[in-house]
Amino acid sequence: MHHKHGQLKVRDFSLSIKAGDVADDGSFEGYGSVFGGDPDSYGEIVAKGAFLESLGELKAKNRIVPVLWQHRTAEPIGVYDFLEEDGHGLKVKGRLLKDDVAQAREAHALLKAGAVTGLSIGYWVRQSTYDEKTGIRTLHKLDLVEVSLVTFPAKDDARVEAVKFKLERGQLPTKPEFEKALREAFPFSKTQAAAIASHGLDHLLRSESVGAGDIKSISDAIAGFDLPKL
Repeated sequence: MHHKHGQLKVRDFSLSIKAGDVADDGSFEGYGSVFGGDPDSYGEIVAKGAFLESLGELKAKNRIVPVLWQHRTAEPIGVYDFLEEDGHGLKVKGRLLKDDVAQAREAHALLKAGAVTGLSIGYWVRQSTYDEKTGIRTLHKLDLVEVSLVTFPAKDDARVEAVKFKLERGQLPTKPEFEKALREAFPFSKTQAAAIASHGLDHLLRSESVGAGDIKSISDAIAGFDLPKL
């Protein structure tokens, strides 16, 4: 996987799974990513073919991609039997292990009820181009890491679980991501969260090198934060 010099990111898509596409046996399908469209909060769009190389490597290694719940790497709730690019985006077909995993049963019920409709991918950027006139970056090659079911899809990619996901892989979140995660985890105002991020995370982001201990300390500090249960 070619990710050492890239940035680990999370990209969400709301209404990517319809209740009618969820079967009683736990199987479901939807899109983990779509091509083109409006830029996301990073100012980026995904180009056709962006996943082809990564999907080819996954297939060659016979690697099973797990279905995660809310980006929680310790909570796989199923597997993806099919991941493929089509003309619209990254098409996925997954299977929840609802007979064996309690969280999978809950996720299945929420999907069937239409309470959970989002898919979110974790990925590294391998290759991209930037248009100075439009300010839009086009992602040409992505390294797919995981695909999660998410309760609250957010275009700004700033949930607490998304920040945890980055920290677990040795990456610092962006300043906007960290600020919004603080507002989600605590009753901080926008101004208070910005001040905390500026006096802590901002210093690390400006540093030439960030040690594993720095990232671990942030990860430990938010380890107990969870999204509210439905």
